[in-house]
Amino acid sequence: MFDDISHILDSWKYSEHDVNVRLIQGADGRTKLQMRLDLGLLQMELDGRPDGRRPRNQNSYLDYFETKAKSRAQSKIKSPFVLSPMDCFKLQQEAVQYYHRYLALMKLRDYARVARDTMRNLRVFDFVEKFSDDEEMIWQFQQHRPYVIMMRSRAQASVKLDQNDFDAAIQLIKRAIKEIESHNEKWDERISPDCPELEFLHYWLDEISEQRPLSEAEQLNKELDQAIADENYERAAELRDKLARRK
Repeated sequence: MFDDISHILDSWKYSEHDVNVRLIQGADGRTKLQMRLDLGLLQMELDGRPDGRRPRNQNSYLDYFETKAKSRAQSKIKSPFVLSPMDCFKLQQEAVQYYHRYLALMKLRDYARVARDTMRNLRVFDFVEKFSDDEEMIWQFQQHRPYVIMMRSRAQASVKLDQNDFDAAIQLIKRAIKEIESHNEKWDERISPDCPELEFLHYWLDEISEQRPLSEAEQLNKELDQAIADENYERAAELRDKLARRK
């Protein structure tokens, strides 16, 4: 068997203007996710840890360290559980794997898995903040929180939009905006004045709000305002009666 993968790369040209992803059937019979890069490709599992490994016989390093922290809290050892720099490095490298996967899954519109992986990485950020005693190390994770929150809200809101539930999508985006604003306020000394994640979410919120179909009551109120503006008072009276009956 040849190790050269040139034939794969030649048949799948890389486009620098797009996220190049596809699903393939693995030799083990399971569906795999591939992402084409400029110098090669990444192949990932759809579920579990993206590289398919089970570090320390756990689903991930995050699961392993969470188990250690819980065991320490329940033991008689008085010293608290603290993540070492190497522990944080392992969590960081693992989080990068999940980043590549949810980026690829977003392109494929697999919103449920995007939400799963982004929430998982946010859990990593919270865990490092709680159990690391190095503020610089904590910031290495926290600096990415606005982006991950934005991606999570894109996935969750997209699920609702696919169900034509505009109100739920709007609420999810508003919640994400508040989360990012709270994060930026907390890390004010390190945060740039410009926040592209907030800019995107505000733009998307306006776009969805404009596309949102009016409810029956909202439509009646809109027609009422127009009738009054046109001085069509007979029509306005009819619309007021309809609104009163609804109430």
